[in-house]
Amino acid sequence: MPRKPFVPGAALVVAAALAAGLTACTGGSGSDGEEGDAKSGGTSTSSQAAEPGRYQTLPEACGLPARGSLRGMLPGDGQHLSRDEAKKIYDGQPDITYDTDRRVGCRWTRETTAGTRHLSLDIQRVVSYDAAVSDDDKAQGIYDSKALAAKIPSGGNGSPSPADPSPSATKDTSKDKTEDKDKGKGAGTGTGTTTNSSTDKKEKAPSGSPSGSSTPATDPSADPSAGLSDSTAPRVLDDLGDAAFLNDKLVTADSGVHRDVTVVFRTSNVIVTLTYDQWSTDKTMLPESQELQDKARSLAGELSESLSE
Repeated sequence: MPRKPFVPGAALVVAAALAAGLTACTGGSGSDGEEGDAKSGGTSTSSQAAEPGRYQTLPEACGLPARGSLRGMLPGDGQHLSRDEAKKIYDGQPDITYDTDRRVGCRWTRETTAGTRHLSLDIQRVVSYDAAVSDDDKAQGIYDSKALAAKIPSGGNGSPSPADPSPSATKDTSKDKTEDKDKGKGAGTGTGTTTNSSTDKKEKAPSGSPSGSSTPATDPSADPSAGLSDSTAPRVLDDLGDAAFLNDKLVTADSGVHRDVTVVFRTSNVIVTLTYDQWSTDKTMLPESQELQDKARSLAGELSESLSE
């Protein structure tokens, strides 16, 4: 039986059809692969990532405070300083950090016959490595932890402090007060007699006058909040950065007594911690709180404005 003649054109047509089919299959699998990459961090996922923080770098910490502010916070009690002495005090001592784009700090100290004052500044830039959490939210979480550790009362600047009581706890407390009042045990609820009110005032009265650089006390270690009033007690600050608080602590040591005032504030993804303290070798003389707080609060506002520029 004779063989059929071989036609080259037909073979080419068949080969082209097979190639087209293979290309279509490859394109389909490639599309599936791209979709899988998007789910694991491709362009679709990155477009939905949380916003980065405002700050990508940090300033030099020792150069942030104005020289006039440092002079006011580190008084010399009339002592004359040479140029070299003034430079050493007011230039500050920078903290040693391994990444100055993530954390910087500086410290200043001045010793006088009336005591020693220290000022320290710590600036931290927060970066979130979770695509679902923004840098600002990560920084807010760190700030909340600091406020909780300092036992700062809630209130003031937006979201409640982590130390806020739950609604159920508040409800139970109100119920207990009502029951105590009905049983005639309402002391401390605002309905006590004149005698009880006078006693409370005597117990809360600060030792010493509110003015001056220090206040007398016979035993400062017995009352760590000595000299504090409602206006100087640890509290949230409503008009500083995105969130802020002030803490005031009296500390006694073998070498004397010192009051530490700390202001912490967050602006976007940067957290600033400013600590200002005064030491006294005389344990019967407490450093005055109002002056230290006013100066620390003023410098914190200055720093906030500098960071916002």
